[in-house]
Amino acid sequence: MTDQHLDTSGKAWSGRFSEPVSDLVKRYTASVSFDQRMALQDIRGSLAHARMLAKQAIIAAADLAAIERGMGQIQGEIERDEFQWNLDDEDVHLNIEKRLIALVGDAGKRLHTGRSRNDQVATDIRLWLRDSIDAIDELLRNYQAALLDLAERHAATPMPGFTHMQVAQPVTFGHHLLAYVEMAQRDRTRLADCRRRMNRLPLGAAALAGTSFPIDREFVARELGFDGVCENSLDAVSDRDFAIEFCAAASLTMMHVSRFSEELVLWLSPRMGFIDLADRYCTGSSIMPQKKNPDVPELARGKTGRVYGHLMGLLTLMKGQPLAYNKDNQEDKEPLFDTVDTLVDTLRIFAELVPGISVKEAAMGEALKQGYATATDLADYLVKQGLPFRDAHEAVARAVRAAEAKGCDLAGVSLEELRTFSALIGADVFAVLSIDGSLAARNHIGGTAPAQVRAAIGRAREALA
Repeated sequence: MTDQHLDTSGKAWSGRFSEPVSDLVKRYTASVSFDQRMALQDIRGSLAHARMLAKQAIIAAADLAAIERGMGQIQGEIERDEFQWNLDDEDVHLNIEKRLIALVGDAGKRLHTGRSRNDQVATDIRLWLRDSIDAIDELLRNYQAALLDLAERHAATPMPGFTHMQVAQPVTFGHHLLAYVEMAQRDRTRLADCRRRMNRLPLGAAALAGTSFPIDREFVARELGFDGVCENSLDAVSDRDFAIEFCAAASLTMMHVSRFSEELVLWLSPRMGFIDLADRYCTGSSIMPQKKNPDVPELARGKTGRVYGHLMGLLTLMKGQPLAYNKDNQEDKEPLFDTVDTLVDTLRIFAELVPGISVKEAAMGEALKQGYATATDLADYLVKQGLPFRDAHEAVARAVRAAEAKGCDLAGVSLEELRTFSALIGADVFAVLSIDGSLAARNHIGGTAPAQVRAAIGRAREALA
């Protein structure tokens, strides 16, 4: 077996060229400044590949032992931040390979047998993203748990529910928060789906056509925890669907956090005054001493656009690429890495921010008096008395207009005047017009009755266990 050539320039391919690469091109094409974060995944993939080569008698057992010893030393250097990264070695793969050769000699040169950087990087990035998805799932779970704790404390705290930013019907604050728990659960299932589709091994596709060596791809897949192998070598090295799909799922997650952020900003405003945020999540003004700015929610809204941009960037990156691998694909990593970093940082801080939310129940109660939130309850009451809904709707609309003229809510209108809008209205109507009565009436799965909110919290906690 012929050893691979690595000439004095440090390039694994430079024997083909008559002059060295210019410094400008080195800087332009190098990726080691950002792809070094995949170093531990690169080592894992290389060790699995080496064990397979030894199992198949492609390299000797002594070579495998030397590779394992050298990789152990390299991993220690990386973990202790002692590894010397070199721009001349282009990327994480060649940096590690060159160090391995320096440590173990010819055994290190044999490691790349039967593979290419094309299938190597495709494997590394899947391993890295798989680890990242697992970490993000745990962060989403922590965020959900924080929301559930707050929701449980306020399962019966009334607040206005809004449509069109107008007071619509009473809900509880706990019920409102559970909407974001549901969103986060969908986010987790999307990420799990993305992980499942991504969890196929590209290694063995080599540059694009496979390899003439008698490799065992299924063995490597098992070693690395993949569910199977990529079936087509061309697709294996050039596919970046998994990165795009992850960024799409991340965009949806950030959109959900951004919606919550928008509500936090609104609720914190003195115009609403529904909540307060712990001071550690806010900042002041350089000129206005009274200000308490919700910088964390505002930044989360802004960072959502950043993640959207990465999704569009990756879609655009891939749309014009012919099969198989192209250097364009190097541009997949920075947007993917930044998307992961942004999502991780956002979820981590929101899981800590939510317990610091204090609820101003009196302000929520006052807001409920301003929008005739129980008008629908009055219409439902009339329907239950036998009036067709459209007639009930019209009668209640006139009652609201009368209450508005008096400057009171519906419960403040006398029974005698209410009966002028419908003779079907009786003295029992005031139980219907109360906030507590309105909430309790919606006693079904998905409803805002406090009993249902507590039951939903229990189901959500079981799902998190």
